[in-house]
This record gives sequence, structure tokens and C-alpha cells, in this order.
Amino acid sequence: MSLDWLDRTVTTSAYLWRLEREDGIALGFTSHDSDLVIDSFRYRASPGMVPSSIVLTDSLEIDNVEIAGVMTSAAIAEADLIAGRWDGALLYIALINWEQPDAEPLPLICGEFGEIIRSGDGFTVEMLGATSFLNEPIAPLTSPTCRAELGDRACKLSLHRYERQGRIISVGEDEIGIEGLNAAASDYIFGSLRFLDGPNCGLSYAIIDGQGDVVRLADRPDQSAALGNRVLLTQGCNKNFATCRDRFANSINFRGEPYLPGNDLLTRYPGA
Repeated sequence: MSLDWLDRTVTTSAYLWRLEREDGIALGFTSHDSDLVIDSFRYRASPGMVPSSIVLTDSLEIDNVEIAGVMTSAAIAEADLIAGRWDGALLYIALINWEQPDAEPLPLICGEFGEIIRSGDGFTVEMLGATSFLNEPIAPLTSPTCRAELGDRACKLSLHRYERQGRIISVGEDEIGIEGLNAAASDYIFGSLRFLDGPNCGLSYAIIDGQGDVVRLADRPDQSAALGNRVLLTQGCNKNFATCRDRFANSINFRGEPYLPGNDLLTRYPGA
């Protein structure tokens, strides 16, 4: 990698930001005073995007960086931040030579969005680098309930068997009626509802209760849902062994220890 342009008397460097949301939308920004096109991807001039100091090391220390910016309707809108569309978004920051934008960049940090703090018409984002995930436990703790999520790599069930689409037929405070459930709403408790169109398109909400054709969401959608909007329902699991065995026939992949004696057994004494 040739980085001789960093040693020049007159600097020609500029920051690049590439942000990718979980719904597939990608945005590019640069600290340069004009747009840059690199690999057919346009990076918009955005001098309001400012990173904190970035320290590069070859150690295993936790790396993170804060990014401050100004919310605009054309890029990062306040409504999208409130709705959670930027939660967990991937972020890549690099330094490039704006005189030769197609030359190999200097990667600085890559990770995902952490805590997002809004203040007035601006925002601050904590970006978690790859080494931040070293804080996660190495070995799973024992638990009477399953530690897997329905349909993930540990569960091994195909979610397509437990999904269904439908249209909204009623809207309440935090309740939504879905056509064609035929009193099967209770099967989707602990599952999720994802909007497929309308102002909430792409957003998912946890289901905490259901009865008949109506499901109740853990959080009220930021934008009002409209009758006729399409949604995707995914069934949930209460993570109990009996549910895994009887309802899903997946006890072989149960990730828990339902028969492991708990601490209460150790505290018993003769005659208790």
C-alpha cells in the first residue's frame, strides 16, 4: 500500500464514511468539499459529519469511535433514527487521497452502530469496532430455558414454515388485527411482526400477546399503521423444553438444561 500522499506538504486527504442499514440501504459521505465517486458508489460531500480521534493499534484493546453529525432529510433523518432504522447499522471509515479517489484507501475502523444520542438537530453515534465483541462470554451459561432464538443457527429450524403474510384489518393503541389468522394469534406470542409496506415498511416489532385475529406489540409503531398494509408474521417460542418438544418437534436442538439441579437444591438441608 502506497501512502506517500500522507507525507506531502499540502494535504490531499479526506474521510470516507459508508453506512449500511439492516434493510440494505447504503449511504456514503465524505469530508471533502465535493462529491466523490469510488467503485461506482457516490460519497456525498458532508462536512457536518465529524469523527472523534481514531487510534489504530495492533493490540486486542477495545476500539470505538464517536461520530457527530447533522440530521438532514436527504441523508439521516430524525424520523429514521427514532424509528430505529439505523440501529445496528454497519459503518466503514477510511482515509483517501481525493486527488486519486480510485487509489487504495487507508482503512481506519469498521464496525456497527452502538448508542445513538440525539440533541436538537444533530446526533452522536458510538461506533463499536470489531474488538468490542471480545467482551462477549466465551462459553454459554447454563439455563433451564433455551438460549437459542427460533430459526437461528443453533435452533436449526426453518422460519419459512412458521411465517405468514396478511393484511391489517384493525389498528388499536398497540394492537393490530390481521386477516386470516383464524384465532391463531396466540401462536405468534414472542414472535415478530414486520411491515412490508406503508410508512413503517421494513421495521419489525416484537409480539407480546395475541388473541383471536389480534396481536399486541411490545412497542407502538412510530408511524401509524393503515388498514390494508401488508405485514409478515413470524411465530415465537417461549424457550421452554416442553414447547420445543411438543410444538416444534425440535428437542434434539434444545439449547438449555431443563433438568439441571438449581441453586435451591444446594441450599436444602435434611428435614427441610
